[in-house]
Amino acid sequence: MSDSPGDLYYTSSHEWVRLEDDGSVTVGISDYAQDALGDVVFVELPELGAHLASGDEAATVESVKAASDILAPLSGEVVAVNEALEDTPEAVNAEPYEDGWFFRLSPQDFNELDQLLSARDYDALCAEG
Repeated sequence: MSDSPGDLYYTSSHEWVRLEDDGSVTVGISDYAQDALGDVVFVELPELGAHLASGDEAATVESVKAASDILAPLSGEVVAVNEALEDTPEAVNAEPYEDGWFFRLSPQDFNELDQLLSARDYDALCAEG
């Protein structure tokens, strides 16, 4: 397993969070998660403008192995969705930290970032299996 990018935050349920220059956060799933899922064949994205609480089901990803919910890592409003995933869900496998992102949130409380894992802590969690 490769090391997770150090500039991201992570959840124990395998979502990653990137703080953007405009104050929004981009959300996706980790390389570990996409590998465990196998070939992604469908992604259901949240609605623009939806208000999510941390831990809410925000999206769904389906693979040849299973379907999995993507949870909101922070509370906030959905301000963008990656519509390209509707036609190319395999981007989640190919580039989970770039083109394979799911949605962007305008966070309600940046202090919630303190509840997320660093790359080092996330990699340790994954190593435990």
